Amino acid sequence: MNWKFNTLIVLLLNLSFVFTGCNQVEDPQAYGPVPSENQINWQKMEYYAFIHFSINTYTNQEWGDGGNDPRLFNPTALDCRQWARVCKEAGMKGIILTAKHHDGFCLWPSEYTDYSVKNSPWRDGKGDLVRELADACKEYGLKLGIYLSPWDRNYADYGKPEYITYFRNQLKELLTNYGDIFEVWFDGANGGSGYYGGAWENRKIDAKTYYDWENTFRLIRELQPKAVIWNDGGNRGDLRWCGNESGSIGETNWSLLDAKGDVKNEWLRYGKEDGDSWVPGEVNVSIRPGWFYHEYEDGRVKTLPELLTIYYNSFGRNAPLLLNFPIDCRGLIHENDEKAVLELAAAVKEIFAENLARKTQAEASNVRGNSKRFGADKMTDDDEDTYWATDDGVTNATVTVDFGKPTVFNRFLIREYIRLGQRVKAFTVEAFVNNEWRELAKETTIGYKRILCFPTTEATKIRFHITDAKACPLISDIGVYNAPQVLTPPEIFRNQSGDIRIVAADNESEIYYTLDGSVPGPDSKKYAQPVKTDGRKVNIKAIAYDPATKKSSPVAGEQFDISRKNWKVLNIADEKVNDIMDGNIHTAWFNEKDVKMPIDLIIDLGNEEELSGFRYLPGQGWKKDGMITNYEFYTSMDNQQWTLADKGEFSNIRNNPLWQIKSFKPVKARYIKLKALKNTHNNDAAGYAEFDLITE
Repeated sequence: MNWKFNTLIVLLLNLSFVFTGCNQVEDPQAYGPVPSENQINWQKMEYYAFIHFSINTYTNQEWGDGGNDPRLFNPTALDCRQWARVCKEAGMKGIILTAKHHDGFCLWPSEYTDYSVKNSPWRDGKGDLVRELADACKEYGLKLGIYLSPWDRNYADYGKPEYITYFRNQLKELLTNYGDIFEVWFDGANGGSGYYGGAWENRKIDAKTYYDWENTFRLIRELQPKAVIWNDGGNRGDLRWCGNESGSIGETNWSLLDAKGDVKNEWLRYGKEDGDSWVPGEVNVSIRPGWFYHEYEDGRVKTLPELLTIYYNSFGRNAPLLLNFPIDCRGLIHENDEKAVLELAAAVKEIFAENLARKTQAEASNVRGNSKRFGADKMTDDDEDTYWATDDGVTNATVTVDFGKPTVFNRFLIREYIRLGQRVKAFTVEAFVNNEWRELAKETTIGYKRILCFPTTEATKIRFHITDAKACPLISDIGVYNAPQVLTPPEIFRNQSGDIRIVAADNESEIYYTLDGSVPGPDSKKYAQPVKTDGRKVNIKAIAYDPATKKSSPVAGEQFDISRKNWKVLNIADEKVNDIMDGNIHTAWFNEKDVKMPIDLIIDLGNEEELSGFRYLPGQGWKKDGMITNYEFYTSMDNQQWTLADKGEFSNIRNNPLWQIKSFKPVKARYIKLKALKNTHNNDAAGYAEFDLITE
């Protein structure tokens, strides 16, 4: 009996060892830099709002010069609860407020300056907009972030050491009086012309040393230990800029940079594969062309297709989206902006309502230690803390999802378990169609989340193939979706002769248009050839229409002023200069290299016109040369005697190279002269994609 009992004990111990060994597969180790808990929590937010509101709202400026009267700030119906409600309904997780922009005007009653809401008529000078927003965020379950511009065009001591004390005192006010702050945002605009306490001068600083960022960041860590810090230089904070304000980060997007040294522009967009620190990108973009409210942009709110593209090009590429609302003169998010952002929320909800991979069996070519803990099913279990993993050294592996029947899809979502680092360097997605594998996408990085869009495909299987990785891949989520069709509005162009072309985004849609500003439909005039306008002003609107589904795109619209048919550039012999009037924003003219600033552009309009403004579009694309920042605009009847009609700056044009619209007191003229005084690179280049006038 004892012998049998001892034998049984030995057998059970052996079995216990075997089964225990199977369950003791070693967990993957971290590879390379990994995110902090603050960065993890921030990345999970994915989508939050920017709020731009200040005196600029009432002066029609993007950057105020610091010399405006604080009494201009007087919203008649300001309601931070409306802001919070819209953001909550849009699916956003927080709001970052521009508490102080470059003009130095403070939206809270700072004890360190008189240039604030306490000297405005709003709330009889007793208001505190930061407090009202903090309370509204708390009510709606949103997190609060703070933007504080390092550049201050109002403060007399800007550029001196004393300003840093002032700057940090204001930072202390914002970080100690309004509860938890999830993100502190420092813009990269630094130094230039301004009011500066009445000095009205140009001041330059060394942005790398002047602010003593190391001690400023130490202060933030002490006062708000859970906050992440955004700084456009990238390696000085927790987050980096995406390199543009158009709503897009690179398809390749590493969440890595080097902790020290200069940051190349390409690293802002793509990250640095071998970076020594975890510094993920954030995409910031406005729902309108400008960051502050301008009434003339009420019809320029981004459409659903544009917002969806931004959605896929931001946190669909491993970068949370910071979407800006320019608060209007009433103190509200404009109804057009609200409508657009809620349409986006509804569309995203519909697109990702059903994960077609959730009800299927996923099989992997390699599973770490053959353990169920790291099986392919961990990618479809709705648990972000579980993941599929391969054995160490296996950096080429596949996961196949079998739908069991022909299935239609056009979106693919994938996520890495980033707590242990970002690993995947290259992957493909293939569909099993007609008994053969067909490649749908060939991509590089993944990160926290990657979403791929491709033509609608019907297949019985889909295969995710990692072709290269830094270490064994860790994939926490996989999703397959079928997004409904969303038609893109057509593009509208007018050439110098005044002929209007309307171009659809696809070859299947029909185009319908109106010329009186009314909303077109399938009963409107169908576009077949360029529209002759005989040089008159036109308010054209157009839609793309799918007769099969009877769906229409959002309305595209353009308001064209007088024709440029008779215009002639007088002082530039280069024929390519006519590109500035050809109606094609993708062509441009740049001055000859030996021409020095200031540079004149003189145009004979061919007729006497009553002018009330002009429009300037810099060269488009990633080329930043020749973007004019400071200008003077003159008019003349005889090309001899010139009168200054307007002067100023094109604020933020380098990061936001959109149409610059300037208005002035109406004046009659046949000749105009735009004098370029300065550009974004402080050299002698001047460039124009398009130039147009506004007539009375």
